[in-house]
Amino acid sequence: MARRSFSSRWRSVRASLRDTWLLLRQFGWPLLFFFIAIAGGGALYYLLARGAGEPVDTLPEAIYQALSLTMMQSSGDFPRTWYLEIFYFAMPLIGLMIFAQGVADFGVLLFNRRARGKEWEMAVASTYNNHIILIGLGHLGFRVVRHLNEMAQDVVVVELNPAADLVAAAKQLGVPVIQDDATRVTTLEAAGIRRARAILLCTQNDSMNLQIALKACKLRPGLQVVIRIFDDDFADALHDQFGFTAFSATGMAAPAFAAAAAGMDMTRPITIEGETLSLARLTISSHSQLCQYTVGSLEGRYNVSVVLLRRDHESDLHPPAEAQLMEGDTLGVLGGPAEISLLSHENRAN
Repeated sequence: MARRSFSSRWRSVRASLRDTWLLLRQFGWPLLFFFIAIAGGGALYYLLARGAGEPVDTLPEAIYQALSLTMMQSSGDFPRTWYLEIFYFAMPLIGLMIFAQGVADFGVLLFNRRARGKEWEMAVASTYNNHIILIGLGHLGFRVVRHLNEMAQDVVVVELNPAADLVAAAKQLGVPVIQDDATRVTTLEAAGIRRARAILLCTQNDSMNLQIALKACKLRPGLQVVIRIFDDDFADALHDQFGFTAFSATGMAAPAFAAAAAGMDMTRPITIEGETLSLARLTISSHSQLCQYTVGSLEGRYNVSVVLLRRDHESDLHPPAEAQLMEGDTLGVLGGPAEISLLSHENRAN
C-alpha cells in the first residue's frame, strides 16, 4: 500500500511538471508578442531619437531602454521632443498590457489545474505506462474500474458523456477520466494507447466498440483487447478473427472484464465469511520471479492457496509444499483479487 501511495504521489508530480510545460507552450504567443514589442519599440525609439537630435548610442541600448520603460524604470534622461515623450508614456502601457495579461492567465491556470478538467486528466494519463485503458464509464465500466483498482491495476478511463457521480467516484479511486470521443485517434493517444497493454471497451454500442478496438490495435500492435458485445455469435466471431476477448451480454460480469484486462483467467469472485476470493489460472512465464519459490513459499509470500499444479501434461490437485516451481508450470491459485494481481504482475516481470 505504501509503495502504491508513493507511486501515486510521484505520478502527480510528473503530471504537474508536464502540465506546466504545456502551459508554457500555450502561452508562448503572449511571450513572443512581448519580446517583439520590446525589440520593435527599442528599434523605433532608436530611429526617432536620431531624427529628433537626441540619439541613443546603440540599438541594444535603445532596446534595453524600452524594456526599462516597460518595468517603469527609465535608464536615461527624459526626452525633450514631444513624440519621444509620448513614447515614454506609451511604451510601459503597451508592454504591461501584453505581459500582464499573459502572466495573469498563466498564473490562474497554473494554480487552478483541477478546474481545467480534461487538460489535467490528460497530463495525469501521460504519466502512465503499461496500463489499461477503459472506454465507457457506465455502470458496468465503473464496476470494472473498481475491480481493477482492487487488483492494483493502473487504469485510464475515456468517456464522452459521463455521469457526474461516476466521474467523482472514479477520481476518488485515483483514476483519471478523460471526457472526450474515444473514436478519435487523438483521444486514444491522449489516454496513452501507444504505452498501454490492454484496452477494455464497455460502451453499449457494438459497432463503436469494434471501431475503437481496430483503431487502437493499429496504433498499438499486439494490444490486448477486451470488448463488450451483445450478440453471442458476434462475440465468438471477433475472437476467432481478431483474437479479441469478447464478452456477450449473457456472459458479462465486471470481475471477468477486469481479470481479462489484467491478463488472467479468473472466475467470478465469491464471498466466504466476508473474504472475497477468486480462482485464477496462471502459467509461469520465462524469467518469471516466481521460479524462485516452492509451492509452500509462494503461498506464504503472496497469501494465496495453490490448489493445482500442472506439469508435463499431468495435474496434481494437492501439490506438496516443497515442490519447486518451474517455467511452463500452470497453477490454479485461490486468493483475493489484489493478491492474485500481484502474483500475475511478478510473473510477467523480468
